[in-house]
Amino acid sequence: MVPRSPSVNEELRRRSQVRLLEATVELIGEHGYEATTLADIADRAGAARGLVSYYFPGKRQLLQTAVHRLMHMELARGLEREPRPEGEEAGRELLARAIDAILGLARDRPRLMRTHMAGILTAEGFIQCAEQQRLAGLLRDTITRYGSEDPETDYRLLRALLMGAVVAVLLPGAPMAPERLRAELFHRYELDWELGLPPGDEPPGGSRMSTLG
Repeated sequence: MVPRSPSVNEELRRRSQVRLLEATVELIGEHGYEATTLADIADRAGAARGLVSYYFPGKRQLLQTAVHRLMHMELARGLEREPRPEGEEAGRELLARAIDAILGLARDRPRLMRTHMAGILTAEGFIQCAEQQRLAGLLRDTITRYGSEDPETDYRLLRALLMGAVVAVLLPGAPMAPERLRAELFHRYELDWELGLPPGDEPPGGSRMSTLG
């Protein structure tokens, strides 16, 4: 039997990790964090149970990596959606798409995103991983194309605003409507309501956002 090449082994490892991350998103979205075990995740992924611990230090790290991958992929799909924006206004359209992608996850996957945000606020805090870096790179590039003169600072502000909006959508007992938060973010960045994927013809209150104020 011919030994597998290093590149083939690397691709097999990558596929195993992807299956585990996808299974994590599915199971925690369906059953919640506490009700989902590492064994459940391995079984859903069709992987040996020892692989989970081999690739990830624990369930919290696995969850953050899985959600950051989901956020990265959703953001990438939104930014790359046809027709691709071009010209001087491309940066504003891309920023609108980024906001819509993140708010869309809070709206469509509330249990998963609530669990993710709760984990970030624990003692373990924000866990750096390759998926988080890919997500950060897309957001940083988006704010740069929007026209930022200080992309690193403005990326951090955008990240904070998006995290705050997600928490507001998911706040138990006192949630805010994603449409209202979208309107506030669009006003902050002087984006027209029609950019991105508007949830209706008019923003909350009936007055259209305009870059002209």
